[in-house]
Amino acid sequence: MLRFSVFLFLVVLMPSTGKRQRCLRGAGHKLRPTQEKYLQECTLYAESACCYADITEELAHSPVIKVHTTFWNRCGNLSPACETYMKKIECFYRCSPYIAQWAHPKQAAAISSVPICQRFCDNWYEACKSDHTCVSNWLTDWEIDDKRENHCKNECIPISEMYASGTDMCEKMWGDSLKVSRSPGLCFEMDEMDPKIFKILSDRYSSSSRFRSSSSSSSSSSSSSSILVWHQLCQ
Repeated sequence: MLRFSVFLFLVVLMPSTGKRQRCLRGAGHKLRPTQEKYLQECTLYAESACCYADITEELAHSPVIKVHTTFWNRCGNLSPACETYMKKIECFYRCSPYIAQWAHPKQAAAISSVPICQRFCDNWYEACKSDHTCVSNWLTDWEIDDKRENHCKNECIPISEMYASGTDMCEKMWGDSLKVSRSPGLCFEMDEMDPKIFKILSDRYSSSSRFRSSSSSSSSSSSSSSILVWHQLCQ
């Protein structure tokens, strides 16, 4: 579900990013984001969505029982506060028009190292710490049956025991999909500020790219520098 290559981001993210938006491949995503008037959940992305309305039907009810073939209640229904944050993550992954900039080069429906704000992670952890889970990585640690449905391998424990902190939870629950950033204004909180944050990141990358182009002496050193600068921009 969530993994991505910094290198691919550097190749795709150019000054004209807004004109070249695309969606993840697979997992019910559209080819390109379009307006979606009838979202039952994830309405933050209604004006430019990579998901179809039917994808949000399972998220529109509370408590959420399952999304596609993944059950959310293997350790009991999530508390309303925790469920709210889980929905934010699910909506961001399925519907955000920006998510494909962190697409995995080998896994069509996966992302990696999306910059997520420290504050968001801390608040998410606080909301969920009393809820229970039986897996650390919700992408890989389940036992999967013939119907592709998930089951616990181990006993359920409080989230506060599974993860040490908000940072620990953000960087483990969805594998390497998310990367915690301590720089406000350079990270996502899955809210109405996302378009502005994405533009800031795009503009900063474009400026850094032009500077490197004028000062770089070889293509190999330029490539290494690009990766380093992008990591610095998202810190």
